[in-house]
Amino acid sequence: MQVKWHLLEEIAATKAIDLWVLFPLGVAVNRLLTRKSPPPKVWEQKLTDFFGTEDWKDRFYQRQSDMFGNEISSKTANLQQIGQFFIERLQTIFADVAPKPRMLASARNTPLYLLCFAASNQRGAKTAIKIADHILTKTEPI
Repeated sequence: MQVKWHLLEEIAATKAIDLWVLFPLGVAVNRLLTRKSPPPKVWEQKLTDFFGTEDWKDRFYQRQSDMFGNEISSKTANLQQIGQFFIERLQTIFADVAPKPRMLASARNTPLYLLCFAASNQRGAKTAIKIADHILTKTEPI
């Protein structure tokens, strides 16, 4: 999670660089999303810098008020929803994005990363996505 969103925006703006990115789904992002309350402010800022927006708060947490008017937040997002949010964010800046990233898991089948692909050049995006989809959806392990 050391890459901030603005760097991805700069890459997309070149319209010349395609991007393979390992999205740290299980090893970082999901761990920062605390279950019973919003993450600490430092973690919130890290997630905002990473996603380039605070929209993740509304997508990943349900906010309610208790009978005393206190706000209560709880995590509602699962790993699939978190990954989908990242793909949607990439789609806002790249010409095209492979819709089905490849899940990379541990030996115990715990999701660790999503291997994602984004094409920045509109003319070559269709072909690039076709090739990337073939790589991402192969049945044999990478």
